[in-house]
This record gives sequence, C-alpha cells and structure tokens, in this order.
Amino acid sequence: MIQIETNAPRYTNDLAEVARLFDNVQCATRNAQCVLSENVAVAWIDGYPSVTLPIPKIENDPWEQKRQEKRALKRCLYAALQAVCPTELPWGSLTGIRPTALLRQLGEHYGEAEALRMFREDFDVSAAKTALAREICAVQGPLWNSLAPNSLDVYIGIPYCRSRCLYCSFGAEVSRRAGELNAYLRFLLQDIAAGAAIVKEGGYILRALYIGGGTPTVFTAEQLRVLLSAVREAYDIGGREFTVEAGRPDTITPEKLRVLCDTGVTRISVNPQTMVDATLRRIGRAHSAEDTRRAMSDARAAGFTHINMDIIAGLPGETIADMEYTLAAIRALHPESLTVHTLAVKRSSRLKEQLEITPLPDANTATQMLQAADAAARGLGLLPYYMYRQKYMRGSLENVGYALPGHACLYNADMMEETSSVLAHGAGAMSKRVFPGRDVRVERIPNPKDVGTYCGKLAELDRRKRALFLL
Repeated sequence: MIQIETNAPRYTNDLAEVARLFDNVQCATRNAQCVLSENVAVAWIDGYPSVTLPIPKIENDPWEQKRQEKRALKRCLYAALQAVCPTELPWGSLTGIRPTALLRQLGEHYGEAEALRMFREDFDVSAAKTALAREICAVQGPLWNSLAPNSLDVYIGIPYCRSRCLYCSFGAEVSRRAGELNAYLRFLLQDIAAGAAIVKEGGYILRALYIGGGTPTVFTAEQLRVLLSAVREAYDIGGREFTVEAGRPDTITPEKLRVLCDTGVTRISVNPQTMVDATLRRIGRAHSAEDTRRAMSDARAAGFTHINMDIIAGLPGETIADMEYTLAAIRALHPESLTVHTLAVKRSSRLKEQLEITPLPDANTATQMLQAADAAARGLGLLPYYMYRQKYMRGSLENVGYALPGHACLYNADMMEETSSVLAHGAGAMSKRVFPGRDVRVERIPNPKDVGTYCGKLAELDRRKRALFLL
C-alpha cells in the first residue's frame, strides 16, 4: 500500500493510478511525497533519494501546462517507486486507456522519432509495447483519412444476457421474461427514431453502426427483425459497416442469423472467451466449445464473410496449455478478426468477491498468453488495428483487436481512439460528441444503466442530445 501526500491535490487520482501499478509487487507499505513547484516536480519515498524533473513553461496554454505538470509528477512518482519496488511493467508509467492516442499526439507535436524516444525513455514503455503502439497507429492511418467532419457512428445497446459471467461488471441484466424484452424494445425504438431525426437535422453522415450488449441475440428472431427493420428505416445504412454482437454462441440460431443477414448486417461477433469447457462452466458461461463451432458453421452457411471472435487471457484456473488449445481451435475456424482481452478484475464483479477461492494466472502467465495470441493472430494474417487498457488488468497489459487487411472495425477504432462522435441508444449507452482540434474535446451524455430509469427519461435524453449534437 502506497500512502500519497501532495501539495497538488488536483492530481491525487492520477498519482493513485501510478501507485496502483505496483499493487501486485512485493512492496511494504510506503509513504510517498509528491511536490509540485513552479518549474519542477519532485517525488520521494521515505528513506530513499528524491526524483526531480523539470516542467516546461507553456505560455498562454493553461491546458497544456496542466498536462505537463501531471506528466512530470506521475513520472517522478513512478521512478521513485521503481527504486523501492523494482519491477518490469510493460507500459511503464502510462496509466491511460489509450496509449496509441498518446503516441499519435506526441508524434504530431514532436515528430515520430521523438515520440518513440519519449515512450521508451520518458515513460519507460517496453520495446515490445512501443512497437505494438507504433504498428497500430500505422494501421489506423487510412481509417482516419476516411473521416469526414460530419461523420458519426451510431451505437445501440441491448443490456440483457442469458447468464452473468463471473468477471462481468457491465450493467447487463439476466433476462428471464419475454415481456421485459418486448417492453425494452418498444422504448428503444422510440429512442432510435428520435436519434435519426437528430442525424438528419444535423446533416450527419453515418460512418458505422454497432449493436452491442449485453447480448443482442438474447432477442428472439422476430424481435431482432423488428429492431433491425426499424434501424434500417431510421438510418441510411446502405453499404456501411453494420455490426451485431451475436456474442453468446448459445443464443445464436440459424433463424436469427438469417434475420441478421437479410437486414443488412455486415459483421457479427461470436465470442467464446475460451474453448475450454471446464473454464466456461467456471466463469458462468451457458455454452460449450461445441456451441461455438456450431455457431460459426451456421454463420458461414448464412453467408457471413466477416466474423469476429473474442477471447480472454488470464481467465480463472487457465494455463498456457489452455490458451494454446483455444488458439488452435480458433485457427481452425478462421475468423476475419480476433479480439484478445486481458482479464480485468473489476470491483463490481463476482470475481472480485471470490478472489481468495478463485486462483488466477499470474502476470507472467498472462503475458505469455498474449504473446501466444499475437502469434496465432498473425499466423491467420490478422494485424493489430486497435488497442486499449483498463484498470485492474492482469500484468498491467492490454486488449488488442486484430483483423485481416480491409476488415478493421471502424466503430471499434473510432470509439476507442475518440476520433468520431457517437450517438448512442439504449440503457447504459454513452453518446459523445468529439470536437476536433489541437486538443480534442469530448462531451458525453450517459444513458441511465437501469432499464426502467432509462425508459422514463427518453424525452430528457433527447433534449440533451439535441443540445449537444445540434449546436
């Protein structure tokens, strides 16, 4: 446990994120002092030498000045903690969600060579992770070139699942009654119609549409047909990327797949998480590896030529051999894209409550799992195209999306890199408008997570979205 004292309390949360990087390191309780003066940042641990870094003076740009102060303080604390609790952290002192966005920003300010040097030397990012971030930025280049000033993505959230996973912290509800799904669908259609009016009035051009969850395919085939037909009527989808997270293989049927195909869906996800049946039972999934194989076969028969699969490294009780088994099974299924997540132990998950009785792979094992997944993805011809990090991840690692050339998911890249505005429908969904410029500004409107609250606030949400998107 690291106790932090600072004369710059506005940065306390940022400093706490640095200290949290060392939670899994064998390190006794320590007191850390972090001091900010006019032109230097200083940090030290009681009984150890201090670390000092200069802070450049940024004239007439208080936002950039604040950023430089925060970076200097975080780097000082990280260096001070490394002296006391030496450990190799793949992303060094970086604690943000989007390392690629930082690398791109640094490159725009200082040039690529200096940005890469800063990643390695200033932020202590490993050579392998620096190379990964650089590769993803290069792959993303053509995606950003296709952005128009009035481009906009649409997200539709279905906050229901057939069962709740051990590690889940999302605001998804376990659906047990058909009536509640019908009721939610009625309000969701109202939200979609209101959003389509905003898009038309604002002169926005749809870039990509994504239906996620929860598990959208918890809907019946007829409910899906009603939803997707309404989406097609509301939005100009013609030829654009249209993704539905089919998600749980046990919710996928040939009939539902025909509905998805007939209504213009171009991309689906079939998410096994692992192909080891014992692990699936352990984490609360209601399907088997064979269900995944069947769902993939049915999706191919329905005509889908872009299927994504999700897997998770670091699941409870899994070994390197389990990950290799999963990867071999996925290689045989040939998905066009593969998203490799690292397990994050979220505070609101059942897993957090059961850690004492639920053994997890250590950081080194999680690292080897990601390396094996990277090799398997590249063996299928898939390249990394987006990446993000979360709090409480095993080994302070990352999530990476891989895809065949020409199959990168625009919505995933846009949403994670915050390069395009998103108009969101559904309980728990987040609308955001991106105001581009030297320092990108993003304003957000969260929909209530509780379904009943969301349904009761549609008029208010529409008013707020209009104020944001029709400025």
